[in-house]
Amino acid sequence: MPPPTAVENPLSPATAFAVGFNPAATFRKTLASRFRSQLTLSCSRILTGKRRAFLWNRAPWQGRSVTSKGFIAMTSESPLFQNKHFARPAVFQPENLLRETRRQKSLPAGNVPKVCVLDPDGDIVAHLLRNNRAERDPVWACYHTSLYRFQRGGMTFGIIGCAVGGPFAVLLAEQLFVSGCELLVSITSAGQIVPARTPPYFVLIKMALRDEGTSHHYLPPAKYVHLLPAVGERLTQALNHFTPAVERGAAWTTDAPYRETAEAIEAARAEGVLAVEMEAASLYAFAQAKQKPVVCFAHITNRMGVGEGDFEKGEADGTVASLRLIEAVAQSWSNHAADSQTPRGTSQRKDA
Repeated sequence: MPPPTAVENPLSPATAFAVGFNPAATFRKTLASRFRSQLTLSCSRILTGKRRAFLWNRAPWQGRSVTSKGFIAMTSESPLFQNKHFARPAVFQPENLLRETRRQKSLPAGNVPKVCVLDPDGDIVAHLLRNNRAERDPVWACYHTSLYRFQRGGMTFGIIGCAVGGPFAVLLAEQLFVSGCELLVSITSAGQIVPARTPPYFVLIKMALRDEGTSHHYLPPAKYVHLLPAVGERLTQALNHFTPAVERGAAWTTDAPYRETAEAIEAARAEGVLAVEMEAASLYAFAQAKQKPVVCFAHITNRMGVGEGDFEKGEADGTVASLRLIEAVAQSWSNHAADSQTPRGTSQRKDA
């Protein structure tokens, strides 16, 4: 029987001597080990630069580092930053899932509308169904959601409700774009960081702070991920004429809304971030990696509930304004597509 180590429960003196174990020697070694651990931790908190790294890298909790204020920060040892082969295809493909869904549910083949909407709050979907203005799409092959079709401004849209969070939003984006979608619009309720004006109002998210996990599976580590420039350019005219005016700026995407600490909020505010939400960074990373047109809007409806009377979204839970914005974006996208198909040097006039 091997002698017990310092981390095991201590043996009684009689048992210890019976197995040839010296309690006094082990006690001294334990004290020395604890003293060295405390010394290393204390030194690491007061030293800076290379000397701190020298001590910390030899401590038993490798994979973490100490910041200037003594906090423990994650390093590249986190699985989130390991084994990410961005240029390699995934084994599990959305087409395969859709194929099996159709087979199991006996669904017909077909495409979703060219313009689709993610409605994380579910209020737009609920409003459309309440007013008999949407119907379930029979060809949408998804285990987790229903897609509804509705008409507006002479165009057909597809919409999915309650797609909350980056992982779920991107799962749906992957499946939508292999099902016929050509533009994906996300409108999510968001918390106010920099007080641009009194809520509610819309923000075109031009870049998103990547404080979530999904984006790191699509793109190498970076602080922000951006709206594709070509997508932004095609929507500029529509947004310039939309009323009330749409703000433009950065959002902070988080996976953990109930961990939005005062320190984290202040850090985001110091960088000029306008809103905090849960999908944009993930969707924009997918869009950049796959070169798919995705645009995200934050509907600023709250100040994170710090006072009463918060989370007011406007008329019909904000759906009236949201549907107007969706129509304006789709119309601008469609007009730009039509213009790009007109050969240069030709005229629409018959007498030209």
